[in-house]
Amino acid sequence: MRAGLFIAGIILLIAGIWVVAGNGSYKQTDTVAQLGPAKIEATHTKSVPQWIGIAGIVIGGLLVVGGIASKNR
Repeated sequence: MRAGLFIAGIILLIAGIWVVAGNGSYKQTDTVAQLGPAKIEATHTKSVPQWIGIAGIVIGGLLVVGGIASKNR
C-alpha cells in the first residue's frame, strides 16, 4: 500500500503541474441547431480550471508524504 500511495501521489503531482502550466484541455461538442435528422454541431476546446490543478498538486503532495511516512513504521 505504501508504494501505491507514493505512485498515486506522483501521478497527481505531475497531472496538477500539467494543468497549472496551462496544458490541460478537453473538447466539448454542442448541438447548435437540429432540423429533423440534420444537425449542426460545434466543437469547443476548453481548458481545465486551474483550481483543479492546484488541488491535484496538494492532494498528490499529501499522498507522497503519506507514502514516505508509512515506510518508516
